[in-house]
Amino acid sequence: MTVPFWVWAATVGGIAVLVAIDIWHARSPHEVSFREATLWSVIYIAVAVIFGVILLFTMGTQSGTEYFAGYLVEKSLSVDNLFIFAVILGQFAVPKRHQQKVLLWGVIGALVMRAIFIAIGAAVISAFAFVFVIFGAFLLYTAYTLIRQHGQEPKDMHDNRAVKLVRRFVTVHEDAGDHEGYKDDGKLTARINGKWGVTPLFIVVAVILSVDLVFALDSIPAIFGITQNAYIVFTANAFALLGLRALYFLLVGLLDRLVHLSYGLAFILAFIGVKLILLYLHEDVSPSIPEVPTWLSLVVIVITLAIVTVTSLMSTRNGKSGHAEEPAETESGEQGADTRDASGTGSDSAEQESRSSS
Repeated sequence: MTVPFWVWAATVGGIAVLVAIDIWHARSPHEVSFREATLWSVIYIAVAVIFGVILLFTMGTQSGTEYFAGYLVEKSLSVDNLFIFAVILGQFAVPKRHQQKVLLWGVIGALVMRAIFIAIGAAVISAFAFVFVIFGAFLLYTAYTLIRQHGQEPKDMHDNRAVKLVRRFVTVHEDAGDHEGYKDDGKLTARINGKWGVTPLFIVVAVILSVDLVFALDSIPAIFGITQNAYIVFTANAFALLGLRALYFLLVGLLDRLVHLSYGLAFILAFIGVKLILLYLHEDVSPSIPEVPTWLSLVVIVITLAIVTVTSLMSTRNGKSGHAEEPAETESGEQGADTRDASGTGSDSAEQESRSSS
């Protein structure tokens, strides 16, 4: 189904307004309360559901079902990503009043990266049908990786390649807070003693954006396994990411209890991978080969997420299982982040770093 340009323009404009509201809300550093996080999480989820209902009435049941299935997959992957964000914020000791700013930059970066990947993915799929098999195989490999790395200790994000690149090309004012006249208000850049540079908080944002890139490589094939409509792919991704900042503060106390989430996501990604391969075989090899209908995908996703949530909470009800580090305040409470050990040697691929705590 071809979506008119004005619909695209109106949708992108509406999403831009929501992002602007998020930026305005996070303009002043402060610790996000549970009540505030709950309110904004409910608002963003309600907006996403209302949008899906509008799709049902305007574009038909098929499009609406594809949107909700895609939204659930992307939201689930986003929750899984929060484990990594918690590790990063904890390892870099980002003060709680600055955490929402870091997460907001992560959401904006993810939106931009996924929009680019969606455009590329749509173009590649329209030109080469065999890419369905490649996407399917990639999702199967990702599912295997999630299971294999489940329970492993998170890697030290101070060794992230983004940290090394920033330190190589830009001056980092490690002790910016110790200089007279410098106000720690969450700035990412600073001019100290006449020399421009970045603050430790910039390092944390760079790490978040680097793992955003890897997350996009996982999520885009997954959503294309549900629908090939670029409009639905984009909106499902956008609405899943919007409100991620608030959702983090709502779920941060529960993240270490969702111990079976990676198993559920591995099953969902493997299911979608098989669906993609069957779709290629059905359309390009033989119509007698069955394809998985979208409604069945939605049912499988909902049931799987419900099961792993219940089993996770039941298995940890008598005690928490450490899955993610609780972000900690620095002793002084003034530094944006402590990154003084970030110049250590040794590196792994960005994908291994980002998935190490799954």
